[in-house]
Amino acid sequence: MQATDTSDPSYFHKVVDCQWACPAHTPVPEYIRLIGQGRYDDAYMINWVSNVFPGILGRTCDRPCEPACRRGRVEENNHAKPEPVAICRLKRVAADFKSDVSARMPSIAAPNGKRIACVGAGPASLTVARDLAPLGYEVTVYDSSAKAGGFIRTQIPRFRLPEEVIDEETGYILDLGVQFNSGQRVDSMQALLKQGYDAVFVGCGAPRGRDLEVPGRKEAAENIHIGIDWLASVSFGHVTKVGERVIVLGGGNTAMDCCRSAKRLGGKEVKVVVRSGFEEMKASPWEKEDAQHEGIPILNYHVPKSFQHSNGKLTGMTFELVRAEYDAQGKRKLVSTGEPDVLIPCDEVLVAVGQENSFTWIEAECGITFDKWGLPVLGKGTFQSTLPQVFFGGDAAYGPKNIITAVAHGHEAAVSIDRLLNGEDVAQRPAPMTNLMSQKMGIHEWSYHNAVSNDNRFKVPWAAAEKALASIRIEVELGFDAATAFKEASRCLNCDVQTVFNRGTCIECDACVDICPMDCITFTPNGDEAELRARLKAPAENTTQDLYISAELKTGRIMAKDEDVCLHCGFCAERCPTGAWDMQKFLLNTTQAGPRSRDIAAPVITPEAA
Repeated sequence: MQATDTSDPSYFHKVVDCQWACPAHTPVPEYIRLIGQGRYDDAYMINWVSNVFPGILGRTCDRPCEPACRRGRVEENNHAKPEPVAICRLKRVAADFKSDVSARMPSIAAPNGKRIACVGAGPASLTVARDLAPLGYEVTVYDSSAKAGGFIRTQIPRFRLPEEVIDEETGYILDLGVQFNSGQRVDSMQALLKQGYDAVFVGCGAPRGRDLEVPGRKEAAENIHIGIDWLASVSFGHVTKVGERVIVLGGGNTAMDCCRSAKRLGGKEVKVVVRSGFEEMKASPWEKEDAQHEGIPILNYHVPKSFQHSNGKLTGMTFELVRAEYDAQGKRKLVSTGEPDVLIPCDEVLVAVGQENSFTWIEAECGITFDKWGLPVLGKGTFQSTLPQVFFGGDAAYGPKNIITAVAHGHEAAVSIDRLLNGEDVAQRPAPMTNLMSQKMGIHEWSYHNAVSNDNRFKVPWAAAEKALASIRIEVELGFDAATAFKEASRCLNCDVQTVFNRGTCIECDACVDICPMDCITFTPNGDEAELRARLKAPAENTTQDLYISAELKTGRIMAKDEDVCLHCGFCAERCPTGAWDMQKFLLNTTQAGPRSRDIAAPVITPEAA
């Protein structure tokens, strides 16, 4: 194998699994350490630069960082399944305990004469506005609603996300000088382009919920509702009650929000019914757990056949019972079990079987190309449409996903817009800035807490069930208190404090090999990767994480380290008599809109230069 190129910014970034997995690449260990130190304002602002909505995402994020967390895969615990650090809920801690951070928001540059229109006031558009307004761009956001937030405001129930949190965090962005044209629906792209905007960003989401066309749909239409529309009606107070017997169709997060909302609006028998198996449901595991915790059953492998009705009134639904069969390629097919159809009585049905885009307001003659699925054709990584001054992001770009992905799209689209309006190629993306800094405070002392223990994940307290289920607006999760937040933050393994090897000072004494608690360091002859992985001191079986390979040492051997299971405990650096190992904190500053993103010749700080 070739020696590892640690000057590549992505190498050590990939070792920080949580940050690598986050679409916005939030520096997770950095802000968790700050929370552990009680520096909540600093932790909040680090989040705000990356993910823009710490208080919102601290309650609602899909948490792609947590399945990637090293704690969840290397910890040996005989009492419970190893669990990742509660990264998402620690993000909320920063938001809950911070002081007034308004003075720390970016200053606004002088107007540069360029005008940007953002269609929709959801997370993608607001991220574009947050990145471009401080640079002197005149940003105007259009939305049909009275308040900003998009689907964050209309589709996430208040028992999960209080409105004051949305108001605060959208307010930070609007206060950057952004013009918010509330109550103004954009119904013509041509008309918008005629207003002379230098660029247009489309972040209008996927606003149309899929319907279910089975017999009885039209006859019982009065008691059948599209899930996302129903949630919006609940949010705005247009719907305040529901029938006693409610069926929610669908297995995604929207379905979970629908069933839990129905429970709070008077539903006594609320059931979720899905075509797939429980494990195949698209809803996040904790969303399913929350619904079940509130006494809502989830019925699997039920395929809708018809709506039952009498005199125009819905009375129930019939379902075919199926099972999953898989072919040799692992492709699933649902086949009937042969059992009689099941009738489930109900008074109302909420259809949450998916969402889709609706671009009827974009005229064909605009020059924007859409693919066979009705999605815009976009430049890879640039979010630029076939009409160069028009960009897409969030659900409007690639279909329904989640808030943090929409934020990531917004950051990248803002870089593209900034480069376009400064006459530069949008496809060229400057590398992120990286740095490595030794954490050595003494021979055996580090500037970070590096004791490793097997600790169970701390549970977030909930409001009492009788109180939480009595109102649609009482927040269920109460968040960590400061003491529990400190203990949970202490579970972080500080994966951004990297084990950096200097072959020039290594004397091959194998002291690091002897002391490593995970047996992840091996001095051995080189070889092909597959063969080398198999003969390390502990076989490195996770091929998605790299091996750290040194150049040839004096004996002809190489140092091979399995980055997958390393605890970043620093024992190797403490034991090394020559300082060949050092613990160095890795910092990644992602490329964002601004002068540095426009200068592709800007210097990148490499580990060698740090």
